[in-house]
Amino acid sequence: MSTQSPDILPHKVFIYDTTLRDGTQMEGINFSLEDKLRIAKRLDHLGVHYIEGGWPGSNPKDIRFFEEMKNVQLTSARLTAFGSTRRAKIDVDKDPNIQALLAAQTGTICIFGKTWDLHVKEALNIFLEENLDMIKESVAYLKKHNKEVIYDAEHFFDGYKANPRYALSTLETAMDAGADTIVLCDTNGGSIPQEIEAAIVMVKKVVKIPLGIHSHNDSDLAVANTITAVKMGCCHVQGTINGYGERCGNANLCSIIPNLKLKLGIDCISDEQLKNITEVSRYVSELANMVPQTHQPFVGASAFAHKGGIHVSAVRKNPLTYEHILPELVGNARKILISELAGQSSILHKAEEYKIDLSKDTEDVKKILNKVKELEDEGYQFEGADASFELLMKKTVGDYKPFFTLKSFRIIVEKNGHEMLNSEATIKVEVDDEVEYTVAEGDGPVDALDKALREALEGFYPILKGVHLTDYKVRVLDAKDGTAAKVRVLIESSDINETWSTVGVSENLIEASYQALRDSIEYVLYRKGTKK
Repeated sequence: MSTQSPDILPHKVFIYDTTLRDGTQMEGINFSLEDKLRIAKRLDHLGVHYIEGGWPGSNPKDIRFFEEMKNVQLTSARLTAFGSTRRAKIDVDKDPNIQALLAAQTGTICIFGKTWDLHVKEALNIFLEENLDMIKESVAYLKKHNKEVIYDAEHFFDGYKANPRYALSTLETAMDAGADTIVLCDTNGGSIPQEIEAAIVMVKKVVKIPLGIHSHNDSDLAVANTITAVKMGCCHVQGTINGYGERCGNANLCSIIPNLKLKLGIDCISDEQLKNITEVSRYVSELANMVPQTHQPFVGASAFAHKGGIHVSAVRKNPLTYEHILPELVGNARKILISELAGQSSILHKAEEYKIDLSKDTEDVKKILNKVKELEDEGYQFEGADASFELLMKKTVGDYKPFFTLKSFRIIVEKNGHEMLNSEATIKVEVDDEVEYTVAEGDGPVDALDKALREALEGFYPILKGVHLTDYKVRVLDAKDGTAAKVRVLIESSDINETWSTVGVSENLIEASYQALRDSIEYVLYRKGTKK
C-alpha cells in the first residue's frame, strides 16, 4: 500500500471506530457498560471493520466490557483492545497493562508509543534509544501471542516536524518488530493537509506495510487531513461517531465514511450500510446524552434543509441544484423550512407532505404565504414547529374543524412563607355542546395548565393519555420591552410513535404556552384519525 503514488487511491479502506475509547474522553460523555455494549452492536451493523472497546488496563468498566463482549457475535467488525507500549524499566512480560491487553482476548490489539522526542525526554524522562526498545519489545511480544497488532504512532506529525529522523525510526522499529499496520497520529490536531501530505511522502519511503491515519480536530481539519491521508495511500482510518473526543474532538466518521464512499468511490462499507449512518449518529448522541449537532454534514437534521423560496423551487425541480448528494443515500431526509423567506414552492412542498390538495397560483397558496409572513412578523417561527404549520394550512383551506372550544381558564400561583410555590389551573372546555370543568395542580403554572387541559379532554379523547410533553422552550423576542416583551414558546410533544413541535406567541407567557399546548393536542387528534 505504501508504494502507491499520491493520485492512486487504495481500493479498500478499513474503518476503525474509537468512539468507545477516544470518544468517551469528550467533556460531558460517560457511557455506562450497557451503553457501550449497545453502541458496539450498532457499529457492527453499520459495517465498521474495527471497534476499539477501550483500555482494559485503565479501569474496571473496560475490563467488564471485554468480558461481556465475549458473548456477543460480531458480523462485520473485529473487537480491539487499546493500550500503550510497556512502561519504562519494566520487562514486557511483567507489565500489567500489556497483560491486561492479552487478558481481553481480542484478536486485534492497538498499542501506542511515543514518536515525538519531546515526549520521550520530558514526559517519559528516558533516553531515545530506550523508547525504541519499548516499541520493539511490546509489538514483538504481542505478535508472539498471535495478535494482529496496530501500532499508533502518537504525536507523529509533531514529532516529524521536530525530529524527522527519530520519528521515522520509531515507525521502522514497529514495522521490523512485526506490526501489521502503522497509524500516523495527529494527536494535538494542529496539522494542515499540506503537512500531512509531505510527511506521508517521506514515511512511504521507509514503511512498507499498510498505513493508517488518526486525526484530531483542534484546527477543524480532522476530516480534511484524513481524506488527504487516504489520497496519499493510507488504507486504515480511525475516528469516532459525530467526531466525539477530547478537546475539539476526533475525526468524524459520519463525514469521512460518506466522503470516501460517495466522493472518492472507495469501498469501505456497503450502500445499504451507508443508509444507516444517520440513525447511528443520532443513536450514539442519545446514549451519550448529547444534543445532536443539527448542522452536522450528511447526518444532521438541517444537512438537507431548505428555507429560501428560490432554493426550494429549484430543489423541487432537481435536488442536485442545492444538494451535493441525495439525502437518502445516508439515511437522511430533505426538509423544507417554512418562514417569511418561503415562496410558493415551499408551500406546495408542504402541501404534498401533508396531503393537502393545492395547486400553484391558487388563492389558498397566497393566503397561506401571506399568513406565514404576517405571523412571523409578530414573532412566530414555524421552521421548528411543523405541527402548528400543518394546522395553519388546514385551517386556511377550510379542511379543519376544532376538536374543542376553550370557554375559560384561570391559574392561581400561591406562596406561603418559605414554602414552595403551589400552582393550580382551572379550565372549562366544550366538546360537542358538552362542557367539562377541570382543576389540576402542577409544578408550575404551565405544568398545571397542561394537566388541566389534558384531564378535561381525555374523557372525550382517550388517545391523549399516551401523549406527554417532552420539551419546553421560551424565548424573549424583544428584551428592551422588559416584562412587557413578547415571548415565543416552543413545545415538543410525543407519543410512543411520533414527536411533534408547536409554537405560541404573546406578551403573556401563559397565553403563549396555551397556544402551543392547544396546537399540540389538536395536531395529535387530527393525525390519529379522530377527525370530526
